[in-house]
Amino acid sequence: MTDQCESREARILIVDDSPMSVRLLSHYVRDMGNIQFALSGMEALEMAAEYLPDIILLDVEMPVLDGLEVCQELKQRDALKDIPVIFVTARTGAEHEVACLAAGAVDFISKPPNEPVVRARVRTHLTLKRQADLLRELAAIDGLTGIHNRRSFDERITVECRRHRRTPAPIGIAMIDVDHFKRFNDLYGHLAGDACLKQIAEAIDTTARRPGDLAARYGGEEFVVLLPNTDADAVVRYGEYLLERIRELKIPHEGNELGIATVSIGVTSGEPVADGCNVALVSLADEALYEAKRSGRNKVCLREFGE
Repeated sequence: MTDQCESREARILIVDDSPMSVRLLSHYVRDMGNIQFALSGMEALEMAAEYLPDIILLDVEMPVLDGLEVCQELKQRDALKDIPVIFVTARTGAEHEVACLAAGAVDFISKPPNEPVVRARVRTHLTLKRQADLLRELAAIDGLTGIHNRRSFDERITVECRRHRRTPAPIGIAMIDVDHFKRFNDLYGHLAGDACLKQIAEAIDTTARRPGDLAARYGGEEFVVLLPNTDADAVVRYGEYLLERIRELKIPHEGNELGIATVSIGVTSGEPVADGCNVALVSLADEALYEAKRSGRNKVCLREFGE
């Protein structure tokens, strides 16, 4: 996790309606990351959403949508609000600085820009962004299993439901529970139980590898997997595949019918159509999980959205 955060090349977005200013700033930071640029406020918002930069150098004076308005809009969007914005401005004075800070900027660069100053400030805020990203990533990880935690899942499914409402497509959810886990702890002890959960979590995590997929520990011996762009047939196939992957671990469990650890899985899929669909999808997957456990365990049960 740390290596990925530190090794990825920084993404820098330069926004100015003057191509000459863009070229100059690009030259100053040419070796500090991957550089993209936008020549208007609207283009800047589109680029930011697509590119997810690590820092934005933003001109204040632009037609139609100025830098202050762009920054305010960025701070309103969950996916973009943590991107540091450095204003590039020819204006001076306390009133202007207060307005820029109120809009959400972290720093200023005066026009005409000075190369050592630009480089120093960009380097400082890229370092701070990298550290903040790492802390956020650590806060999203379950301490025992090393996969995402419930908070991370709750945040991601909210984002995915919004995205799938804009571009209609089904979201799949799989809720997973380790069969007879209390018996496992009683037989082998809690340290062995922790080791069992770690193995199962790793197996689940390896199955969630498409962009947007997310595996998380939901609580106790329960896990959840978010599967964007996944219909009912596909989510059932995923559940059957996951069942087999867990059985292949062959974790001894004499308190279970097969003599090895198994899981029960409840799955659902549906297209989000209104606020609260994230809660409805999780509730349906949980109902399907209960049915899988009630009807014999070590199986997949489906509850379709809208049944």
